Amino acid sequence: MLADLHIDGWLTVPGCDLEFFAVRASGPGGQNVNKTATKVVLRFDVAASHALNAGIKARLRALAAGRIDRQGVLTITSQHSRYQAQNLADARRKLATLLRAAMYPPKRRVPTRPSKRVVRRRLKN
Repeated sequence: MLADLHIDGWLTVPGCDLEFFAVRASGPGGQNVNKTATKVVLRFDVAASHALNAGIKARLRALAAGRIDRQGVLTITSQHSRYQAQNLADARRKLATLLRAAMYPPKRRVPTRPSKRVVRRRLKN
């Protein structure tokens, strides 16, 4: 079982919502890569998670649309390192970054117009 993933002061993803498994990687490791399973695949069931509210889930689905399957499971992989523990930490960091980005709604753009003086100056030149 994985440890809880603390995102912010008020958001924590329980470890029981996270699932990981290791597979053989194609990354660094030389001949050792053929013998050990160092690539980590981290799965997070967004649809079934009680830690996230509906707004965060919707923004997360939009941010990570290519990594979420039809059942609502987010899949993150990491094969950056030769060591399984470092790849797991990297995958957890990637998930935390995605969740931080989805926590807050984007700021609404306030449409602006150029002033009349600027328009006149542009047309004059």
